[in-house]
This record gives sequence, C-alpha cells and structure tokens, in this order.
Amino acid sequence: MLSVIVKNNRIAFGDGFSLDFQRTLRIPDDGKTYPLPPGLGTFPVCRVEDYRDAVPASWLEHGGVFIPMYQREALWIRFNGHHHKPNAVKIAIGKINAVSGKPWQQKLLKHEADYLVVPPQPWLDGINTGKGYIKQFVAMPLGMGYTVEGQITGKEEFGGIQIIVCEPKLGKFPEQSYYESDCEIGICESFSMPMAASAAPIRSASKRNRRRSRSAEMGIAAGGKMKQKIYPDPHGVDTWDENDYGRVYVHIVNSMMYREITGLEPPATPVTAKTYAKHNLPWFDVYDEAMSDIAPSPELSQVKSIKEMDAEKGFTAQQDDDYVDLSHSEKIQYFIDNPNQVSDGDW
Repeated sequence: MLSVIVKNNRIAFGDGFSLDFQRTLRIPDDGKTYPLPPGLGTFPVCRVEDYRDAVPASWLEHGGVFIPMYQREALWIRFNGHHHKPNAVKIAIGKINAVSGKPWQQKLLKHEADYLVVPPQPWLDGINTGKGYIKQFVAMPLGMGYTVEGQITGKEEFGGIQIIVCEPKLGKFPEQSYYESDCEIGICESFSMPMAASAAPIRSASKRNRRRSRSAEMGIAAGGKMKQKIYPDPHGVDTWDENDYGRVYVHIVNSMMYREITGLEPPATPVTAKTYAKHNLPWFDVYDEAMSDIAPSPELSQVKSIKEMDAEKGFTAQQDDDYVDLSHSEKIQYFIDNPNQVSDGDW
C-alpha cells in the first residue's frame, strides 16, 4: 500500500501524488453558472492519531485526518501529481461517489466513470451534476438532511470526505520524467488574504482529555453551479493497480469542535461575496475545449442545493447571494501532455 503522510497541510500518497483542501468563495446559488474562484489558502489538516484522547471514538476506527469548516463554507480539492506518471483518484462525500453518485466502492468500475485521473484532472470543486458544470462542495452539519449523503441515502452516518489513490501498473509509465523539471499540477495559485488561520494554542494539550460527541461533525452539501469539466480516463481502467493504493478518511468538524480538540484557533470566517469584491479577486476560465467531459450522474443531478433545501424546509434564506462582479476573469491555458509545451497563436 502507498504511504499516506500529512505535511504542511497537504496529504501525500506515496512519492508522486498529493492534494490539499482550498478555502474559497461560496459562489452565489442564484441559478447562474460561475467560473472558477481561486484558492484563498489551505485548510489546516490534522491527524486523528495525534488527538486520539479528544476525538470521537468512531474516528479511531476510521483513522485518517480532520479539517475545520464553518457551516455553509465552501472548499475545492487541489491535486498535485507528475505528468509522466499519473494516478487514479476516487473521491466520495459521506461515502457517496462525487463523480457517479453511487455508494462507495473501493474498486475502480470498468463500465462506469467513478474516478478521476491526475493528470489531466487538476482539481475538483464539487459534485458531477451536468455537462460541463458541477455543484460546489459546501459544508453542512449532519442530521439536518442537507448533505449529498442525506439526500441520496436518507440518512447521515458517515459525513466527511473519503479518498483513495491508485498507482499505475508497473511498466505503464516511466518512473522518471523525460523533462528536466516535472511541474506539478495545481494551476490555480492561492492568493494571500488577511484571513489566515492562527496557530496560537489557546490552552494546554494536557487538558484535551475528554472525548467529543459527533454532534459537531459535518458533511458535504451542494452549493451553486460552477463551470468545470470532469475528464474521462485517457488510459483505461486496466492501467491501474488496485492493490497498490493509499486511502484516507477526512473528517470535517465545525470551528468550535476543532478548537476544543486541538487547542488551536480555526481559520477566520468564510469568504463572502462582499469580501471577494473588496479584494478584487479574479475568476478563472480554463482553455480545455479539446478535453471531453464525463456524463453527468443521474443521482447527483437530482441533489438539491442548500438554498433549495432551505426553501423546502420553510427556512428563511440563510445565504449571502449578493451580486459578484465577473468582469475580472483570467484565462488558464492547460496543457495535458507536457507542462513545458509552448503554445501557438494566430500568425
């Protein structure tokens, strides 16, 4: 099995693939389709094992890591991998596959797209709900029925994010890059904002001796619509060695529980549309017209957004859907075969 290591808030699987969780703007849930917002810094990632005397008992069974999020806060997952040797990556939310909408299976399915390949996939911002778009990953507490897991299964028992990464079979790809510098994927750079997490402990670790209940755990619900393709596997399922893999269970906790478990301050409050406009932050469009897109999941296409769930439950709108200026948009040229490739233009 691949080793799974946490370092600098990044989860590394073996020596060729890693990912992190990016804080970002929760896009308005107003029926429009938005471009990609940037990353606004990484979420802190903590090992369950380091806080075994303070976390809920069920976490010790699952192992893995945990991250803090606020209710209705958004994230996207940034992938980093080698162009010369890709990986197959399966993502689930509450043990519901984020690509196919089917219940979690560790096996890569041959006749149904239920995993990503990195590269070419540089990131994932949400669940697969339409041709060329996704619905944003947004955190919601378990037990309210808002999460994707709750809507599809009728219960919320897992929450969090589940990830498995498979290596290619020996001989399928070169072990070393043909290029002098093998660039990582992760095209959308993080922007500095005065919203970084504080690392200052607020109490001694010796006081963390009381187990927490699961009442503050969260899962992933569906937010607004965003332009994003999920690329099909360009190599075929027989490329991947399903016996050479690494897995991680990512628990999501609210800010209060994170503070009680770790003694650390969580990141500042979520990014709003007003904050976004104030800092004049850009949107991103990707030149990936040559890339195809997998079919939308029938199950995930039926998942209601948080705003729709509010209306269904008779709650007043809880969400800031202020207008966001889309005029500041940057184009990203995405090269699939070679990160050192030179682009052509009109002559």
